[in-house]
Amino acid sequence: MSTLSDVTVAVLGLGAMGLPMATNLVTHGAAVRGFDIAQPRLDLAAAAGVTGCGSAREAATGADVVLLAVRNAAQLEDALYGPDGVVATLPAGATVLLTSTVGVEAVREVADRLAASGHRIVDAPISGGPVRAGEGDLLVTVGADDDAWTATQPVLDAMAGTLVRVGDKAGDGQAMKTVNQLLCGVHIAAAGEALALARALGLDPALALQALMAGAAASFMLGDRGQRMLQAYDEGGAEVKSRLDIFVKDMGIVTTAAKSVHLATPVAAAAEQLYLLGEAQGKEAVDDSAVITVLAPSIAVTGKEN
Repeated sequence: MSTLSDVTVAVLGLGAMGLPMATNLVTHGAAVRGFDIAQPRLDLAAAAGVTGCGSAREAATGADVVLLAVRNAAQLEDALYGPDGVVATLPAGATVLLTSTVGVEAVREVADRLAASGHRIVDAPISGGPVRAGEGDLLVTVGADDDAWTATQPVLDAMAGTLVRVGDKAGDGQAMKTVNQLLCGVHIAAAGEALALARALGLDPALALQALMAGAAASFMLGDRGQRMLQAYDEGGAEVKSRLDIFVKDMGIVTTAAKSVHLATPVAAAAEQLYLLGEAQGKEAVDDSAVITVLAPSIAVTGKEN
């Protein structure tokens, strides 16, 4: 494949990340077909030039690349081998482009099965959020052999602001994303602690955030999630851009991976517990910036909780 105009891409999963990735590929000239179980997402995709399909198999039929934007390993299995699984109708030689974070072992198991049926896989988990997905400015860490890499490079180039091939086999991309998510999960938790403390000490949290972002304590997650943490106590909370239960999953992947190599990750483990507490409080579907409300359930204005 030399240019995206020669490529037909099926995007399965038109959620917070799948939809902007699909629309970005359309703007780069690819023929994009999409499927999602939620009709409103299909409607949004159609308005952006994505051809909506009634099933995953319909979307994947004749596709050069099947881009998967699923939530977890169970959805990956279902997308490929479930009742509407695309492997049954996927053309020989087609490539599965996995953009989700599902863990090393899950991807390697799927890679072996795909190889047996004559299909390739590119392990390419993404990072950066919906806005950057729509702009083609994601961090994409890739594990793929030479053939799979070549087959999908035009698609990857359109998706990524930073594209790093970290290894030549499936699972290598997941390993790098696992390291990335350790830092992201810890940084969000730390941002929540910092802004909760600022408020509890009687500081204006918006002013505190502005000051912190001007100094050595600044981080992407503090700047990004910090803004939404300022809205966490509003009625309805912050707009959901990344669900809290995504980090329940991802920090579970982090701590499981660390245990598999006998590496202690006490800070990551503590952050994982914070997300689990949020889930236990019924916050699994709210924005992950709501971790601040797990630490401080009510607004503190004078150094004490109301």
